[in-house]
Amino acid sequence: MEVIKPYLKYFLEHLVAHPLTKEPKNLYSPGDYILALGGKRIRPLMVLMTCEGYGRDKSAALNASMCVEVFHNFTLLHDDIMDQASLRRGQDTVHIKYGLNTGILTGDVMLIQSYQYLLNYNDPQLIKSLLDVFNKMAFEVCEGQQMDMDFETSNTVSIADYIKMISLKTSVLLAASAQMGAIIAGADAIQQGHIYAFALNLGIAFQLHDDVLDIYGASAQVGKKIGGDILQNKKTYLYIKSLELADESQLEKLKYYYQSEFIGDEDKKIIVVTDIFRSLNVIEYSRQVIEAYKDLAISHLDASGLDTSTKSKLLKFSEELMKREY
Repeated sequence: MEVIKPYLKYFLEHLVAHPLTKEPKNLYSPGDYILALGGKRIRPLMVLMTCEGYGRDKSAALNASMCVEVFHNFTLLHDDIMDQASLRRGQDTVHIKYGLNTGILTGDVMLIQSYQYLLNYNDPQLIKSLLDVFNKMAFEVCEGQQMDMDFETSNTVSIADYIKMISLKTSVLLAASAQMGAIIAGADAIQQGHIYAFALNLGIAFQLHDDVLDIYGASAQVGKKIGGDILQNKKTYLYIKSLELADESQLEKLKYYYQSEFIGDEDKKIIVVTDIFRSLNVIEYSRQVIEAYKDLAISHLDASGLDTSTKSKLLKFSEELMKREY
């Protein structure tokens, strides 16, 4: 992603220069471990780019960019524990490497640290504005996670339910990141609304794309076990759309393998379900929905009031995010 390389270099230099680790190291070093695993860093970069795009130097947004990156990794750490995941970005998850109790406690301290970054700003009104956006987002992320967990044992999840869940669990953090950069730069309420909507809809498209990669990507590319969503009985768009299109035999198989109490051959489960998805061509339906949300995102970007250069960068960035192959 050539367009974001300067921002990524700038952010990573700051991240490396400001590690979490202090005493006791067994509490803080697992946080630095997950932060060092990589990732696309799209949330902190969104903060930096929108701040700059509304006319303020990106250095003013460094604390907020650290806030959203540490918060994001806190959610991944606890999400891995809840999903009993063994891999994150191709490496051991924190609870596998350091133990379950340490994983929980390190996640807690990362959440607290994310708030501390916002308190580093000197303007009380700015802090309040950032906290209002951040707190709303944090509540919504937890609500989305609970919905995701509830869906695992529910047989009545609709596509609308699923879109709402991924909006809360995934997209609102990207949207809040964009808005926080705009707030720091002094953007008005209308501009903030458009840049928030841009990132929200881009985040939905990105998550739908990620769901497809979980089934059809390569493990080295995705950084986690292929078919993990199937093993966790995740009611993704692929699954819900398949229920709409399946014949009686396919429907019976899907429901059998997605029983919450199912215990059996995991590899066979992944193969059978993936074959059904493929036969029903739900990947093409997914592509159409992804494009629709991406187009909606771009319409809000056009109306956002960002400078032309930043609009162009974010447009290219959006295209690059969707280029990962299945």
